[in-house]
Amino acid sequence: MENYKTSLDAAFHALSDPTRRAVINRLTKSPAPVKELAKPFDMGLPAFLKHLRVLEESGLIATEKTGRTRTCQVKIGRLAEAESWLCEQRALWQARTDRLADYVETQMSRDTENDG
Repeated sequence: MENYKTSLDAAFHALSDPTRRAVINRLTKSPAPVKELAKPFDMGLPAFLKHLRVLEESGLIATEKTGRTRTCQVKIGRLAEAESWLCEQRALWQARTDRLADYVETQMSRDTENDG
């Protein structure tokens, strides 16, 4: 369980930055070389490489070097872990809000009956 929590912490830390989220979004379409990934961002390559390092250390992407080209691809499994956790939280809170809505409706019905 602790390892799962640590991997989620790393994934959410990596996803907390808009540049890194944009990289993940791009990589969900297909793998891409670093230069192509860096092109849309207004930052130097060293700064961009730091973002890639965070993504790679979190397990959200993998990189492979062929010759002089480093290609990145998303690791769907780690992304799915984060999505699963979010779905669990959504279900938990949806159940809580449903119970609250039922309670409010019950109280309103009782108030209406008592007024009549």
